[in-house]
Amino acid sequence: MKILIIEDEPRAANQLQRLLNKTDYEFQILEVIDTIEDAVYWFKTNETPDLIFMDIQLADGLSFEIFQKTEVSAPIIFTTAFDQYAIQAFKVNSVDYLLKPIQQSELDTALNKFTKSTKSTTIEPLILKELLTSMQAPQKRSGILVKEGSGFVQIRISELLYIYSQDSITFGITLQNKRYIIDETIDQLFNSLDDTKFYKINRGQIISKVSIQRIDPYFNHRVVLSIANSRDQEFIVSRQKTSDFKDWMNR
Repeated sequence: MKILIIEDEPRAANQLQRLLNKTDYEFQILEVIDTIEDAVYWFKTNETPDLIFMDIQLADGLSFEIFQKTEVSAPIIFTTAFDQYAIQAFKVNSVDYLLKPIQQSELDTALNKFTKSTKSTTIEPLILKELLTSMQAPQKRSGILVKEGSGFVQIRISELLYIYSQDSITFGITLQNKRYIIDETIDQLFNSLDDTKFYKINRGQIISKVSIQRIDPYFNHRVVLSIANSRDQEFIVSRQKTSDFKDWMNR
């Protein structure tokens, strides 16, 4: 079984491979891809794999955009941290879906379903449009629950300067230069924020527009940001997102 993994979180990709090693199936990982751009190029220059594991939120956008740019004929098992409301929309167009963190039993079930399935993975244009629209319209939040001491408090989203992940823990820094632990992943948070005010500059950092003090060129066509209350963090916009980030700043 030749498998292609499309996943922008190295930890999640490694975990998936560990779980695959525990199954009864023989397989070969062809490649692990983390962007839409690289996935489109891969499909145009390689033979169709037997199976694809595809995350929804990639480094440069939603993986559904891949279907708009190239033909994908291989069966797909989606892996996602999104809630049930979105999953139901595309479930009929894939072999299965797996909610993160992926469980061994659920992976085994999905692979068993794949071996018995002959379902086409072609997504109709109208359905694809609905998927992209629903996924790109996150529910806006005005507040967020954060840890403080042994309990929790709520802070206003407008108070957040930036959010970052470190050692699998998500932190939020406020205008008052206070640091809070947030019991959500970077992806979960970003998809509930107003994307006109917040931008995910790389896999582990989200910044608010009001926090940006200066933008400077950086190595390999990237840019580095000077952020208020940076707390020794370095804010580098990933190469794939630099152009889009500049567009975002101009809005």
